[in-house]
Amino acid sequence: MATSSIFANFNITDSKKAENFVNALDISAKETSKKSAVSNKSFVVLPNDIKSLWAKRKSK
Repeated sequence: MATSSIFANFNITDSKKAENFVNALDISAKETSKKSAVSNKSFVVLPNDIKSLWAKRKSK
């Protein structure tokens, strides 16, 4: 869903629809968000290490 849709203006003229909308907001505020686990490990590589790896690769 596009984030720009969050800023859309709309009018609710029916009181039942307004109540349902507020209830939906309350329910969504109470729900806990899922935490995503990162399965890929990341490594910090220094620029000099990269240069030495490329130098070894080119020398072969």
